Amino acid sequence: MISNPILLSTAYFAPVHFYARYLQHEPVYIEQYENFTKQTYRNRCVISGGNGPISLVVPVVKGRGPKILMKDLQISYDTEWQRNHWQTIVSAYNSSPYFEYYQDDLFLFFRNKTQFLLDYNLKIHEMICEVLELENKIILTTDFEDVPDSTYNLREGISPKNKENTDPEFKPASYTQVFSEKFGFLPNLSILDLLFNEGPNAYTLLIKSINSHIQL
Repeated sequence: MISNPILLSTAYFAPVHFYARYLQHEPVYIEQYENFTKQTYRNRCVISGGNGPISLVVPVVKGRGPKILMKDLQISYDTEWQRNHWQTIVSAYNSSPYFEYYQDDLFLFFRNKTQFLLDYNLKIHEMICEVLELENKIILTTDFEDVPDSTYNLREGISPKNKENTDPEFKPASYTQVFSEKFGFLPNLSILDLLFNEGPNAYTLLIKSINSHIQL
């Protein structure tokens, strides 16, 4: 455990990098006063399918102005994205070792509707903490970047836009994935990929992804 706090953006079924860092810091601040940014993990996750990586995007309601705070961003239900996301996840992971074990808990997020994206992501995170037996130590910011000076700001560092790893201490531990024989190991996918393939061992792999020098 690293004693200094960390600042992260909210994320939809966040990637491995998010949870690897989550385990290492306390407290964990989530920025709710930033402006929503497109093409980030805030409203998307990346899983592995039979044809390679798949981005699942949660549609959002566009505001009247060019900018909208994360805490005010609403989810759009004009399309059947929940059904489409769930069908894609089932197709990708139905044969994985732990899909049946977690599917009932997960299906609720694709049946029930939540108005705000931040609330939706926080509910998902709470469920991830429960299945991994983690403490839910998230604190929402009270203003933009209103966090202690010692905070490690990785709010923009965990992003699908980053072609290079902006966090040199993060080295994702490899594991067997559903389509490993076809694509090899695909690093830093959604936490869903790690859960479905490794189950309870996900915790150990998350720890190894930051502290690879620690003998477990």
